[in-house]
Amino acid sequence: MTLEERSNLILAFARALYVNGEATDQTSAAAARLGDTLGLHVKLLPRWGELQLEVEDGDARLISAVAADPTGVDMDRVASMMGAIEALGADRIAPADAMDAITKISKAPPAPTWLFTLAAAAGAVALAVIFGVQHLVAAGLILMSAAAGAVLRRILARYSENIFLQPFCAALLAGVIGALAVRYQLSSSLRLVAVCPCMILVPGPHVLNGALDLIRGRMHLGAARLTYAGLVIVAISTGAAAWASASRRFLSGRPGRQGRAFVE
Repeated sequence: MTLEERSNLILAFARALYVNGEATDQTSAAAARLGDTLGLHVKLLPRWGELQLEVEDGDARLISAVAADPTGVDMDRVASMMGAIEALGADRIAPADAMDAITKISKAPPAPTWLFTLAAAAGAVALAVIFGVQHLVAAGLILMSAAAGAVLRRILARYSENIFLQPFCAALLAGVIGALAVRYQLSSSLRLVAVCPCMILVPGPHVLNGALDLIRGRMHLGAARLTYAGLVIVAISTGAAAWASASRRFLSGRPGRQGRAFVE
């Protein structure tokens, strides 16, 4: 393989890790390990929206870059990519076939919708238990709200690539269900109906990766990651805020009912 082909291979591997939620340090280490396998000295320079790679082979030096927005989280793809790097190092995959492996892993479908929905619903109910839910009706509503939000997110993903639309609409749906629960007094733990399905939308991996980048001195990348995570949280909060507004409308003109609705 030529220097350019090897550089493109390393950059493709690094991009696949970067855009699917791997931490910056682990991405750089994987790129360096792959560079050693291919006989190159590698330096990865990550930025928001771009990955730049510097490779050296003796006196030859090449700099290349590729667009990369680290907004996704798919750890199954990350694990598969790490396995491919190990297989390449152990000569189980030929370097000439590695690019096909990258393409296959990068296009691997996400978790099935039924599994994604089940995980979201179970996570929301688990949070409700931690928050102190006491009624099966409330737990059932939280389960239904989180499941409906997960299905809605998968549907929206087919029609829009807007990274804020999915959490906003899922939070809005949770707010509407919470408002209806307040209106009909379905449980005493009504605020949990809106809060728990929204809590599972919080982009924890992006907050963690952003904090790690700041700790490592990558100020621009860390600030960009945290800004993105903050905007997602704003979208969630904006959607969830609708439930308070809707609750006030539903409860207007019903003395004493609103005060009791939010008491555990």
